[in-house]
Amino acid sequence: MLPFMKHGLDRQTGLNRILTSWKSKDDPGIGNYSFQIITTGYPQAYLYMGRTILWRAGSWTGIRWSGIPKMSSNDYNISFVNNQEETTIMFRTFPNSTDPNGSIKMVVDESGIVHRSLWQETTWVEYWSAPQGLCDKYLNCGPNSYCDPHNLVTFECKCFPGFKPKSSRDCIREKQGVSMCNNGEGFVKLAHMKVPDTSIAHADMNLSMKECEQKCLRNCSCIAYASANESEGGIGCLTWQGDLVDTRTYPDVGQDLYIRVDAVVLAQYAKKNGLTQKKRMLTILGVLVAIMFLLAVPVVYCLVMKKKKENRHSTYSYSADSTLLYFEDSPSRRDLDGTRRNSYLPLFDLRTIIAATDNFSIANKLGQGGFGPVYKGLLQNGLEIAVKRLSKCSGQGIEQFKTEVALIAKLQHRNLVRILGCCIHKEEKMLIYEYLPNKSLDSFIFDETKRSCLDWGKRFEIICGIARGILYLHQDSRLRIIHRDLKASNVLLDNALNPKISDFGMARIVGGDQIEANTNCVVGTYGYMSPEYAMQGLFSIKSDVYSFGVLLLEIVIGKKNSTHHHDDPSSNLIGHVWDLWREDNSMKIVDPLLDETYPANEISRCIQIGLLCVQEHATDRPTMPTVVFMLGNDTHLPSPKRPSFILMGTNNSTDKSTSAAFNSINEITLSQIDGR
Repeated sequence: MLPFMKHGLDRQTGLNRILTSWKSKDDPGIGNYSFQIITTGYPQAYLYMGRTILWRAGSWTGIRWSGIPKMSSNDYNISFVNNQEETTIMFRTFPNSTDPNGSIKMVVDESGIVHRSLWQETTWVEYWSAPQGLCDKYLNCGPNSYCDPHNLVTFECKCFPGFKPKSSRDCIREKQGVSMCNNGEGFVKLAHMKVPDTSIAHADMNLSMKECEQKCLRNCSCIAYASANESEGGIGCLTWQGDLVDTRTYPDVGQDLYIRVDAVVLAQYAKKNGLTQKKRMLTILGVLVAIMFLLAVPVVYCLVMKKKKENRHSTYSYSADSTLLYFEDSPSRRDLDGTRRNSYLPLFDLRTIIAATDNFSIANKLGQGGFGPVYKGLLQNGLEIAVKRLSKCSGQGIEQFKTEVALIAKLQHRNLVRILGCCIHKEEKMLIYEYLPNKSLDSFIFDETKRSCLDWGKRFEIICGIARGILYLHQDSRLRIIHRDLKASNVLLDNALNPKISDFGMARIVGGDQIEANTNCVVGTYGYMSPEYAMQGLFSIKSDVYSFGVLLLEIVIGKKNSTHHHDDPSSNLIGHVWDLWREDNSMKIVDPLLDETYPANEISRCIQIGLLCVQEHATDRPTMPTVVFMLGNDTHLPSPKRPSFILMGTNNSTDKSTSAAFNSINEITLSQIDGR
């Protein structure tokens, strides 16, 4: 769908324009998926697989579908017409648009994903796609409940105010039989919502929101209302009677939805909001006090420096228990290389680390990486820690150290390792992490004794956890981050064997709309490194997707990618899986230590996803939102193309059709860095 093309129903001619997918990436025949506008009730857009609804884009809000973000470019807008003649939507470009005939498009691909892309200079750049997760699945939560993406780890549906769980996904009125008709009832507002399915909603486009509230309040059967128009003026009213279905929250888009509750629940929410207001005021007061304190710090600092001629490391201030120090966040504080520092990160005292690790005792050593050893420690308060002590001659200098500290301190996700602080003393640089007793994933999947303890259910949880962690780095974190060194030894396991991605020394921050970059210094680990990165120094989010694909296959098969095979000594793991896949015999390579009752379809699906991730060309590989969706949904998967095989110490390729130019990449010499 391109600018000035209409999408929807023309009632005069009966023509209904819909978007359909191709059968496959190479077959332009009509596929299984379609995206169309349904006019029942109040118009909304659905994604279908055949006649089954997969995803609902929501109702029209006056500027967009409620489940789709507004385009960031000022050169484009969307017009929606809903009258007796037609119900259609159309992209429009303004007269000053740089490319009015082809600068935006919307596509339904062969795997059932809706994409929106912008043309930037010489290529299409995707800025949005859906569906992306469980919350996008149609009717994933039952009646009168909504899906919250922050609860996807321990998935549960939340009930609307005034409702209670009937089952894990359905909700019913908390007080059955209590009258909510002229009995002191009111409405509770839920923000950033995809409003319920509007096929049963009633729309009145002449009412303001105040009039909409009064209309719903007068009708004892009305249980919710929302705006039908977010554009200037906001005139338009949607009301619902009966169950509310297919609803979710968003972090930054969506609408306000007002739920009818009885007088008791209304009073509870009013009290809660009052406490929230009080908390907000206390927060503001705290911020003002903090600002006054920070303004006083430079003065105090200068007075102290006049009396004590200490070096710049003596500008740390001790906390009450003398185990933690903090960088002073003031204009006089300078960073390790002399630049000003604005971050605020816990800094451990060297004496505390020496005591915790028993002076870096060999007995406490957990391992040795390319950047130095890692030690187990125990603080005085009983907290177990892992100390990464950077060797003085390691490749990780001050810049990489600051990168890892700054990155991990800002990242908050259950599938990323948590940093507790750092220690800097003269030439010593150390990172202090949470201690994870089960060490790294490679100690499990490449050890027959430990691997036998990992049934398929646990392996699949580990795969999904790693995928969610990478998705957070690529899309959901405040900064888009490319890890560049994803491998089994950089995935740690906690007590419950939940995966946590670690080692961000090689990570790179890119812009929120940037998907690739290049470097003159190629570092990483063979077997996990994408071909475009190894050959050209070009890394992107697709480089991490490649590494994830290798890791996924290793978890399923229980062998390293560098493993050679009897029938083809030049073939690594990926090459061997590819050969078996082409012979429709990929299940032959599944880890024999798995119980024979494992779900063959699910494992075969994971192998196919792994091969999609390691395809030779980055443009062919899926993004992490698509990977997470494919792992969580039983949808049709495209057929993978030939992967690339990068082996160390050989000039032979598994694929006999590979050119000599491709073979030459195996002659590149790289330092294999295996840091923790």
